[in-house]
Amino acid sequence: MNYQALDTFAKAWAFKRQDLLIEAVDLRMIRPLAEDSANQIWRDYISGNQLHPDHLSQEDWLKKEEAYVGKELWEPSWDSDIETLPDAISQHLVNWSDSTKVYFCYHSDHVIETTYSVFKKHWKNFLFFDNGPILVARKKKQAVQFFSEGDCYLLQRL
Repeated sequence: MNYQALDTFAKAWAFKRQDLLIEAVDLRMIRPLAEDSANQIWRDYISGNQLHPDHLSQEDWLKKEEAYVGKELWEPSWDSDIETLPDAISQHLVNWSDSTKVYFCYHSDHVIETTYSVFKKHWKNFLFFDNGPILVARKKKQAVQFFSEGDCYLLQRL
């Protein structure tokens, strides 16, 4: 995998906010992928045909009825003082260990690699951009897609 410095990542400001401060040790674990690596992860885990979540079609696994497990609200927790992921999301991802490598995919050119423990701890920072990003992990079938309406789809990769 090729990475870019967080400081050069277009969405870096979301991870440097004083109101949702991320410790240096965790900040080092938030690794934006370079464009070529981001595109590869997107093709492998999201879509080989579309470049942005808004353009996913019925040909993409995320849009297939059999991939849909449920729907959950994330925004009330995001707006509150609650720091943990909403329970339904945590339950959906229950077999992910803290060391599981995850990819938070904003679109084909913007993908962040981190661990599940770092994502769980700082999920609010990741969701400043909530227009369809998808959380996936290597060797795991579960996924979550977040929407700006404040809900998310709990998904099973096909």
